[in-house]
Amino acid sequence: MDAEYNPQRLADTAAEAVRELNHATQGAKGELVYPSDAYDVVASLKTLTQRLPQSFEQLSRFLANLAESGAVTADYGTPGEHLAEARSALASGVLIAQTLTEFLDHAHSALAPLGYDTEA
Repeated sequence: MDAEYNPQRLADTAAEAVRELNHATQGAKGELVYPSDAYDVVASLKTLTQRLPQSFEQLSRFLANLAESGAVTADYGTPGEHLAEARSALASGVLIAQTLTEFLDHAHSALAPLGYDTEA
């Protein structure tokens, strides 16, 4: 597998980036100064959430192909039950990511007209 396109490594990298973002947005860090800083971060987070549904749908298709192949085992229950449950959860994840995108879009729009008063 091409290391550049290793799904596990890429997901780990994304998770680590969010952890670093959490640290960078702590009030004590002083990384956020202007309203435009929040505007830019929200825009990037909105882009991230817009892209998640495709990943979830592609994972679901992969799981469907596994189910069709019959090459999956399970420690308990049937593989089909577990695969169906995972696919259902991913479908819910798509809807939740789309909803999150909508809320981030609203936040982004609300931040758009804000500026910083240097005399305050």
